[in-house]
Amino acid sequence: MKEKEINNSFIERLIKNDRRTVARSISIVESNNSRSSELLKEVYAKVGNAYRIGITGPPGAGKSTMTNQLTKLFRNQNKKVGIIAVDPTSPFTGGALLGDRIRMSEIGQDTGVFIRSMATRGSLGGLSKKANDAADILDVAGYDYIIMETVGVGQSELDIAEAADTTIVVLVPESGDAVQAMKAGLMEIADFFVVNKSDRPGSEQALSALKTILSMKEHNVNSWMPNIISAIANENKGILDIVAEIQRHKDYLLSSNKFIEQREHRTKIRIKEIVEDKLRYLLWNESRKNSLNSTLDKVILGNLSPYHIAEEIIDNFKNQL
Repeated sequence: MKEKEINNSFIERLIKNDRRTVARSISIVESNNSRSSELLKEVYAKVGNAYRIGITGPPGAGKSTMTNQLTKLFRNQNKKVGIIAVDPTSPFTGGALLGDRIRMSEIGQDTGVFIRSMATRGSLGGLSKKANDAADILDVAGYDYIIMETVGVGQSELDIAEAADTTIVVLVPESGDAVQAMKAGLMEIADFFVVNKSDRPGSEQALSALKTILSMKEHNVNSWMPNIISAIANENKGILDIVAEIQRHKDYLLSSNKFIEQREHRTKIRIKEIVEDKLRYLLWNESRKNSLNSTLDKVILGNLSPYHIAEEIIDNFKNQL
């Protein structure tokens, strides 16, 4: 793509939700180069209208089916939906059963829906750092809801909690073990839980385990208490309850002033990440990479500590600023 593509005409097409321009814009922000920063700076004044929903949970919990059903319901309300699937094995990337792909292709044909799959790019929480930037693009393009579906593999899920206004943790009866759920780090980030596939054996035990854990959490009359919803997403059961709970949480955030606080906190984290990424890029030029490689033998032989080498590299960086 040529540099001149990011001009007033390009920005106008993005704001008007020209699908090709939206796709190109996300590709630009994924590239993480100077054009990415240029584009995001140009459009940021238009960011902030979309409501961001994070959906996470163990693999096989039915997150994609739930995303599909929620999207259909939002579309029935005449709302536009952007979907960012951050998972190498996501149905959006062709890594799931054929039935899931057919269901996703159904909503993918809707002009009021935009689906984009993204790799985790090494992010431990399962959410690509560039997914936030992609969400900004969809926000600018006028999507009312942005659903971010992440891989849930038992690692830190703070990424999704820090990117979404409302975070939904999806579990199934088989993942109802209270200790396992706590180890997965999912208990702390959920604004509410969905026990999907609740027609399976063990559903009542899973609900009971979740309620027990939630009852141990410290809370006061003014704090948010996560709810638990039973659903069978592939039969469209419980989806209305999920949408109602999203709205209840949104109302709570707005009435308690948590909405602004949460977005300010999210912005602060993003600024720190941007600064760290830019410094990392500036620091590791070819010269310093070569310097590191040339001194490794001294570290291995025990003549120098890794800390000595690190301090030399940092001193060299500071002297060249």
